[in-house]
Amino acid sequence: MSTAALIELITREVLAELKERRVKTAGTATTAHAIPAAKRVPVAVSARHVHLAQPEIDILFGPGYQLTKRNDLYQPGEFAANEVVTLVGPKLRPLTNVRVLGPVRDRTQVEISRTDAITLGIPAPVRRSGDLAGSAPITLVGPKGSVTLPEGAIIANRHIHMSPVEAGKWGLKDNDEVTVRTIKSDRPTIFGGVQVRVSPKFKLVMHIDTDDANAAGLQCDDEVEIR
Repeated sequence: MSTAALIELITREVLAELKERRVKTAGTATTAHAIPAAKRVPVAVSARHVHLAQPEIDILFGPGYQLTKRNDLYQPGEFAANEVVTLVGPKLRPLTNVRVLGPVRDRTQVEISRTDAITLGIPAPVRRSGDLAGSAPITLVGPKGSVTLPEGAIIANRHIHMSPVEAGKWGLKDNDEVTVRTIKSDRPTIFGGVQVRVSPKFKLVMHIDTDDANAAGLQCDDEVEIR
């Protein structure tokens, strides 16, 4: 084999080896830097509201009264009623026109923000929905009467509603706690201790109160990300 032919053969082998290395390197880099699908969740900001049981409805609006629907809410089967009540605490600074949400509950629950609790003068604790033992007392006033509850007022914890499909995809289960960060906000924030609530009837959304929303610069339909 001539010198020129040998040089050409060596050149082809070297170029082939370099090409193979580039392909392998590119494949490795793609794998190493693969970004998992973002766990993004839309936000719903919950203003103060009340869930009523029938005994309290009877007192506030009259015996046998039935709530009337104003509009459906995001979660199936839930609605904002036309009815409103006034909340009163020891400071006698009432919060008026507080919306009642349906359907009727087994037990009356009042959900307010920390700012609301300060205005009312009640020691409302941060609780999961339905965890009312030892929660704050509150007085509700309606068009037909008033009722003072020995407990029932809470600051609802941060929580995310999701379906079993979403929970499975993200490796989560009911009552897990996650950390969530804002994505686009002029006040970047990380929320800890966010409860995961899983049910086949749930649509994906994170509920925060007005205090959290204002502190993080969030509005309804903004997105956050589970870390």
